[in-house]
Amino acid sequence: MSNLPISIEVSALKKSFQDKVVLKDVNFSVPSGTIYALLGSNGAGKTTIVKILSTLLKPDGGKATVNDCDVVIQGDQVREFISLTGQFVAVDEVLTGRENLKLIGQLRRLPNVKRKIVEWLAFFNLTDAADRRVSTYSGGMRRRLDIAMSLMVNPQVLFLDEPTTGLDPQNRIAMWDLVKDLSEKGTTVFLTTQYLEEAEYLADNVAILHKGQILVEGTPQYLKEIMPSRGVSLNFNSEKSATKAMELLRENDMAADGVEQNLPSLEDVFLSLIDETKEETIHA
Repeated sequence: MSNLPISIEVSALKKSFQDKVVLKDVNFSVPSGTIYALLGSNGAGKTTIVKILSTLLKPDGGKATVNDCDVVIQGDQVREFISLTGQFVAVDEVLTGRENLKLIGQLRRLPNVKRKIVEWLAFFNLTDAADRRVSTYSGGMRRRLDIAMSLMVNPQVLFLDEPTTGLDPQNRIAMWDLVKDLSEKGTTVFLTTQYLEEAEYLADNVAILHKGQILVEGTPQYLKEIMPSRGVSLNFNSEKSATKAMELLRENDMAADGVEQNLPSLEDVFLSLIDETKEETIHA
């Protein structure tokens, strides 16, 4: 278990829209300064959780806190130290890229706004387009500007709802590096994504959400170790099993330098869990 203080705490969270149950008793916690990835198919409830944690939506039951502040009762305090990049780009198309960033700086009363604008425009390769109206930007350019606007405030907790959608491979990798750097500097990052390689590369902990419930949670390595490898009848999932294998090889005069675990990919874990849930639903 981590000894880090808890930045995000969710317990028995529930949410429905009319007769549709979206979240069912969701529980998890995110240590401060770590990257937490929430995986799930479309409609699993990922964006609903992000909206609740960022105070945009009230839950029907349960409790959620960010930096020990209740997201319902203390919403104003929560909004002071969080930032959100939503699933859909939220930029003012009438304004220029520079004006969008300046507006965020003024609204949040940030120091050194001009310098930060120059830095973020350069980082996201938007300097040449800085003084053009955003309505002339491509989809990828708008997404990069949207992310820059979130990062302008240097948040303690950053919510990223499928942030790399619409980015080309080069900018996606740059975004990954940025997220890693933010975490190393102490920012807590809560990430939703459908890109499994993104979660595997970035996250300290991963949770798989399906039909409003978390099926499994843990480090990417842990999730791989608890699932059997596809197409492999024997799975060496412990030091004891590995030692036994080495003994058997020696007894049969077979040389081996070591035993390597044949672990499934995170995609295998995700698909296996979803398939299991479907089977349980069919036979219920």
